[in-house]
Amino acid sequence: MASEAPKRLKFIGCEIIFREACALAAASPHRIDLEFLPKGLHDLETQDMHTTIQNAIDAVNPDDKYDAILLGYARCNDGVVGLTAGDIPLVIPRAHDCITLFFGSRDAYQEYFNDNPGTYYLTTGWIERGDYDPSGKSFQQQQAPLGQDSVLKKLGLDDSYEEMVEKYGKDNADYIVQSMGNWRDGYSKILYLKMGVCDEKQFVDIAAERAKENNWELELRDGDTNLLAKLMNGRWDDDILTVQPGQKITARNDDQVLGAE
Repeated sequence: MASEAPKRLKFIGCEIIFREACALAAASPHRIDLEFLPKGLHDLETQDMHTTIQNAIDAVNPDDKYDAILLGYARCNDGVVGLTAGDIPLVIPRAHDCITLFFGSRDAYQEYFNDNPGTYYLTTGWIERGDYDPSGKSFQQQQAPLGQDSVLKKLGLDDSYEEMVEKYGKDNADYIVQSMGNWRDGYSKILYLKMGVCDEKQFVDIAAERAKENNWELELRDGDTNLLAKLMNGRWDDDILTVQPGQKITARNDDQVLGAE
């Protein structure tokens, strides 16, 4: 039987999966044109994330005759909910957040998540795409992209303690810190997922340094690109949602995560 003719596909995704998406696109039987949006859209308000991705979808030239637009996102703060397919179908993994894309399936991530509370996840993308200084010595909160303010920034809660003291006075700063807590306090471990698409020694070393400076445990584990490979290779089974022209993505409160209507 003759093999399926290669598809022409457009990929729009978060730069956190840059290395993995590029490797999978290179190995795919289909032609895939890649476009990456800045990391951190999920830190924006939901509508801002939605608008940014929808604008990228709407900007795809229909004259390029793509068979589908692949979305390298998960449900992510519901920022993909409501995204609408124009003349070209949208195809997206059924996943709650991007960590699932590095575990290879919803079940694998859910099992690990249940057994390992307080885990901070890292891959090459999280480390090299904007949330650390090049020396690897500074462990910063991720900044919102595109010059926009994150939700925390809008609330005035992303300032350092010294900045809070300067703005609000010491007593008020102490109250804010005591009330809101330090974002690091919810974590006790870093899991670095080795995706195998490059020499990751430098990234593992940075993860180890971060774990040490925060007095956290470090765990190394092999990641899995199976879910992303399904997306890129056109194996669109029940783990992948296809949104037909005129339909929009909907949120589902079951194991399907996302739907279309």
